[in-house]
Amino acid sequence: MNVVDRDQKGLSRLAAVPVRDIWKHEAHDFTLWLLENADVLGDALGMDLELTEAERRVGGFALDLIGTDLATNTVVIVENQLEQTDHSHLGQLLTYAGGTDPSTIVWCAPSFREEHRAALDWLNEHTDEDTRFFGVEIAAVRIDDSRPAPLFRIVAKPNDWTKQVHNERTAVTLSPKSLAYQEFWNELLGRIRAEHPTWTRSTAASAQSWITLPYGSSSIWYGMAFTMAGPRVELYFGGPDAEANLAEFKRFTAHRHLLDEEFGPAIRYDALPGKKACRIHIDRLSGDVLDTDAHAEFITWFIATMEKFRPLTQQIKSLLGDN
Repeated sequence: MNVVDRDQKGLSRLAAVPVRDIWKHEAHDFTLWLLENADVLGDALGMDLELTEAERRVGGFALDLIGTDLATNTVVIVENQLEQTDHSHLGQLLTYAGGTDPSTIVWCAPSFREEHRAALDWLNEHTDEDTRFFGVEIAAVRIDDSRPAPLFRIVAKPNDWTKQVHNERTAVTLSPKSLAYQEFWNELLGRIRAEHPTWTRSTAASAQSWITLPYGSSSIWYGMAFTMAGPRVELYFGGPDAEANLAEFKRFTAHRHLLDEEFGPAIRYDALPGKKACRIHIDRLSGDVLDTDAHAEFITWFIATMEKFRPLTQQIKSLLGDN
């Protein structure tokens, strides 16, 4: 088909828009825009990303952005610039990483020098699977006279093969139960991605007895877990401040009637006195991850319970004005 045929079908072309036409100033425009639109970067990274603070002080310097991967509750830092990458920003990126202990380190720029892309690749190859460096090229595009839209492209990321080698070495030391958890959560996350893709962007299968899903706050999250008694779905108030966790728990449980009407006595409200966290949970009173024949049944229970639990807790979140 030639160009004329395509035009006759009403198709247009994407046209690049200079990033400086959209964001005039790095700190005042782009950084603040990204703080309010973290989902754009999160979509590019495949991450449930919440950015919480701009210009975070790290010693005598200022980190552009810091936030959280809500699926893993780990620290994410972002350094950005509106020009081609340079040595200065690479040094800043490493300085900020040393002062914030992040799991994910992101460098955003309109274009990457090959030397800097290679530097990120080297860092990914020489760190373990819990530390990830990303290079993200930022651009803007429009179709005909439309409003411009952001377009982010990953140009450097963890080397999957290298990370897999680390994982395989680690797997040798995993117990049969840890391997069973890993297999189970991998299957459950596959079902969630197929049936409820808005619940999480995470694809990482834990070898622990639990996984987390984002609630919309870095200090509160959903959990799916195997306890001593059996499977559990919960809302976990687990921020660093015990008093703040208890205060949020009390605000939330002031609307517990919405949950009680749906779950009745099956739902439990645990302030966990003497501990830092609080939780609200529903338990299935039997089930062990080593019972592989029952995995499909457990997965169905987890998803069906969360299908009822999540909308109600999000409704309470809205009533509290936390959106």
